[in-house]
Amino acid sequence: MTRTVAETFDHKLIDSCIKGDRASQKALYDRLAPRMFPLCIRYVCDRTLAEDVLQDGFVTLFTRLQDYKGDGSFEGWARRIFVTTALMSLRKKDALKMSEDLEAARSLKADTSSQIQNLGYKELMTLITELPPGFRTVFNMYAVEGYSHKEISEILGISESTSRTQLSRARTWLQNKIKEREDV
Repeated sequence: MTRTVAETFDHKLIDSCIKGDRASQKALYDRLAPRMFPLCIRYVCDRTLAEDVLQDGFVTLFTRLQDYKGDGSFEGWARRIFVTTALMSLRKKDALKMSEDLEAARSLKADTSSQIQNLGYKELMTLITELPPGFRTVFNMYAVEGYSHKEISEILGISESTSRTQLSRARTWLQNKIKEREDV
């Protein structure tokens, strides 16, 4: 299997980082930080906390860099580290309690129209950050990161049905918020 130029560069950069080359570590940071910071914000919804998560994620990434075996994309491997770091941060703050989200969702009614098509990316990201923490976490993991309900249940320590329920309620919550914006 031949590597593309980008893949070769990644492997050379990773090898240099593993050897402790500070310039390579800075280059890797500069390359990944703009992609990982929005991910951190999506999960923790606070810029200062997202900066802490980003820093912790890079500490973990550089500590575990030798574990990357070249299977799959490096960025995908790194994303998992940052998602896990964000989830650990939320867990420390007890923000993943699902019961509070269930109470907030009792009055939600699903609207089957697709108002989301009329919504811009920034508006949608703002709404996602406003989701209650449990809804937001499951929504991000499933809809944005592509985790399965089984993976979400294992990572968060919840049942698959709870993951599905949280996703469904997150979608309903988002639909209602979009409708509220349209009605204004």
